This record gives sequence, structure tokens and C-alpha cells, in this order.
Amino acid sequence: MDKVEVVVAHSQRATLRVGDTFLKIDSEPSNLDVEVEAMRLVPVPTPEVLWRKPQVLALAAVQGTALGRLGEPSTASPAAWAAAGAAVRTLHDAPLPPWTAPNVDAVAANLDRACEWLLSNDVLPADLVKRNREVAQAALRPWTPVFTHGDLQISHVFLDDDKVTGIIDWSEASRGDALFDLAILTLGHEEHLDELLAGYGTDVDVDVIRAWWSLRSLGAARWLIEHGFDPNSPGCEFDVLRARM
Repeated sequence: MDKVEVVVAHSQRATLRVGDTFLKIDSEPSNLDVEVEAMRLVPVPTPEVLWRKPQVLALAAVQGTALGRLGEPSTASPAAWAAAGAAVRTLHDAPLPPWTAPNVDAVAANLDRACEWLLSNDVLPADLVKRNREVAQAALRPWTPVFTHGDLQISHVFLDDDKVTGIIDWSEASRGDALFDLAILTLGHEEHLDELLAGYGTDVDVDVIRAWWSLRSLGAARWLIEHGFDPNSPGCEFDVLRARM
């Protein structure tokens, strides 16, 4: 009998694996609605939907292995990173989805609240927060919306023999900033950015990608801490912030 593996679990959602089937349980059914529709629309490989209940989604496992994991060195080849970049470019060139993401003003307001929380709770030194808030400012500019994944973590891209076999976890797909996706994919793996861009194309502003690294790391810290994750683990969000110093 296959064992039940808890892939991730917190108060909002949980993902379980039983054999070659993943069960996603979400407290907000609309997140699963977005995930199913996004996978139907995107022109890149995604998991097969096996069945759907109001708050549970069953997906088939994709072949291959993840591009890497946050906090661990990626052993994927330069060709694999380039293939991931090409897949992301294909996604960003696709017709826009119906959902929108927060605009620049909303992102800036959320960032200010995140910095205030980090300082008022003595989570990080003031100079570290200030420096990264300055770096993050470059991301707060108008952008041309594209079809974005919205949570394109390195562990969400699977490859086999340097070919993308599946991109998972689409519940945050929306019209967003292309450079946000590129930043999330290389968060904590800055040394692979050039390899990713070799497949994506180099018509990007790398300073904005760096800004999104800071913005994401500042903005995600409170949620991570309150849901039992440690952004201070080696190679994770707080190390990303320290690298900007």
C-alpha cells in the first residue's frame, strides 16, 4: 500500500501525495478554480487533472525532478535552466488570463506594512530592512501585464533530460509582471540567472529582478513565520536580504 506523504500543510491549504496522485486541499475553493482554469489555458506542460471536488483537487504526478529547492544548491544543468527560461517565455507570450493581480500602489502598500511589521517586532535589523526597501523600489514601476504563474518557485518546475515536463501550483496565476516570475524562480539561486535568461531572452532589466528578490523576501517573511516556516534558514529569504548589503 502506498504511504500518505504530507508535501506541505498549513492552516490555509495542504498537499498530500499517495503514490502518483497529489491531493490538494484548500480552504478557499476559488484558489482551485483558478488552478484548474490556468492549467487549461497555459501553453506549457502541467499536471493532469484526475478529478475535482469543491475543496479538493487530484492531480497526476509529473515526470522528472524539480529544478531545485530554496535553501539548497541546484544541481540542474545550464541547459535545464535555459529550458525553464524558454518555458516561462512561452507562458508570458500567451494570451492574458481573466484574473488580475494587485497593482503597483497595492504592492507598495503591502511592502510598507511588511517592513513596519519586521521593524516593530525586531525581526530584522533596521539597516537591513531599510537597504532592501530601497532596492525593492525599482520593482514599483508600471509594467505591461503578461500571463504570470504568480508563485513560480524553483520547486514548481520539473524537468527530465533537460526538458520541462511540468509546471505545478497555479492557484496564483494572473496578469502580472513578467520579471516577478523570473525573480521568484531564481530567488536564492542568483548564480543561475544568466542561464535562465539564456532561454528566456535577455531583454529584461536585471535590476528589477533584484528588486523583486528584496520585495518578495521582505513581503513574505511574516506569512512564513506565522505559518511555521523559517525564512532565516540557510539560503532562504533572510540570506537573500543580507546579500543586498
